[in-house]
Amino acid sequence: MATKQMKPRPTIAERNLTMVAELTQRMMRNPEILGSLPDDFELVILPDDDPELRMYNLDLLDSYGQAHRPIVFARMNTKQLAQVGIADLNLYRPIAA
Repeated sequence: MATKQMKPRPTIAERNLTMVAELTQRMMRNPEILGSLPDDFELVILPDDDPELRMYNLDLLDSYGQAHRPIVFARMNTKQLAQVGIADLNLYRPIAA
């Protein structure tokens, strides 16, 4: 009896690399995006549909973020990354209180 082999789930590092690669491609295709961002910022990718990765990235910011650098949050949907031109990208820069 044949059994179907399941592909292992990508690691957190692999999932983050996929998201960064997609974001980089979007910025290269739309340079006005990069032009609207602050200099020397910290990027935090917050996938809407991957709560484990979202929390991991927020924990990284909490542990390794530098207080003097502006933060930019990128919200993306991982399930739509393979469909070129479909995935929504939302960039947010929190306003200091």
